[in-house]
Formats: sequence, C-alpha cells, structure tokens
Amino acid sequence: MLVLALDTSTPAVTAALGEVTDSGMKGIAERRTVDPRAHGERLAPQIQLVLDDAGVRPRELAAIVAGVGPGPFTGLRVGLATAAAMGQALGIPAYGICSLDALGRAAGPGRVLVATDARRREVYFATYADGVRLTGPDVAKPADVLVAADRAVGEGALKYSEIFGLPIDDRLLHPSGEALIALAADQVRSRAPGDPLTPLYLRRPDAVEPTARKAALP
Repeated sequence: MLVLALDTSTPAVTAALGEVTDSGMKGIAERRTVDPRAHGERLAPQIQLVLDDAGVRPRELAAIVAGVGPGPFTGLRVGLATAAAMGQALGIPAYGICSLDALGRAAGPGRVLVATDARRREVYFATYADGVRLTGPDVAKPADVLVAADRAVGEGALKYSEIFGLPIDDRLLHPSGEALIALAADQVRSRAPGDPLTPLYLRRPDAVEPTARKAALP
C-alpha cells in the first residue's frame, strides 16, 4: 500500500512516499525544502515532485500521514488542511502523528531529547527511549527543560545546544516523512478509519479575538 506523508510543523516543508506491506515499510522518495515563510507555496510542488520521482499517481495512494505538530499555527494549518483535503478527494484515510515522534523514532536507540524551534526563545520538546516517547510534548524555554537524555536531535536542540549541553546529531533536524509512515504503519495495514488531524499547537496564537467590547466613554 502506497502512503504519502506530509509535515509542515517546522521551517521544513516535507513530502515523502513509502510502501507499507504486511512485513514492514520501505521509503520510496522524499523531498524537503527549508523555507519558514512559504509553506503554502512549497507544499503542493513538493507533493507533485515526490509522486513524479516514484512514477505514482494520486489515485494509487492508499493513505496519507500528516505530522500534527507541535508547531506554529500557520505552518501546521497548511499541512493538515492539505492532508485532509487530499484524503477526502481521494476517498482514503488520513492519519495524524506527533511530529516530534518522527524525530524520536529516527534517532534510534538510547535516551534522546527531541527539540524543535518554537520561536519566542522557546522549544517544543519531548524525550524518548529507544524511539518510544517518555515525556511531552511540551513547550518551554530551553533553560527550563529538564534534560534526562544522552543526546539530542532537532533544530531547537542545535540552536540551543550550549544550554542543553548534550551531543547533537545535526543530521536529524526536521521530522522524517519515512518515520511518520512507519509510525502509522499498523493503522495503514489494518485499514483503520482516518484521524481528525487535530493540530498540537500547545499554546494560543498571537492574535486572539477580544472577549468583550469596551464601554464607550460618555
């Protein structure tokens, strides 16, 4: 079964294609462009390039997997809206996976801190042991993160490496589409119903609607 993965939870715009079988999962193609200001413009071309790389047409897809964050509001909205729209148009399920979990899985064995840049001098973070999440996801200033890990991955870990004081694997900065598919493989195999693709914002957007009008002065 061919599965498309999308992630826009970080400055990277990622699209990947993988094949899920009864015995496992293999990656087929992946495209990534790092451009924090152009998620909306970059995602559709990335999807088309990945499908073209593999010679696959959209109607051949069996499912879509989307990284649900945590991440900034605008970027997440682009990826999740695209995944939901494609799933509905093609009549296939869409599954949501925590984007930090993809980095945690790709990091492999050992105790790992995953941290991505949350802006405002904060990070989204979680900790993992052998790819399984132990704590998080959460958002905090780097100095307030309780580090119980042997190494760290993610763009946030690299940006604040002096504060974390851990060895950084700078090959793993953004969520892998292949890892997202691997994490959803059991749902794909069982043909489980799709998820609602609820975004993990972890904090309120900067712009909020006022709760009440102020009374006019006489």
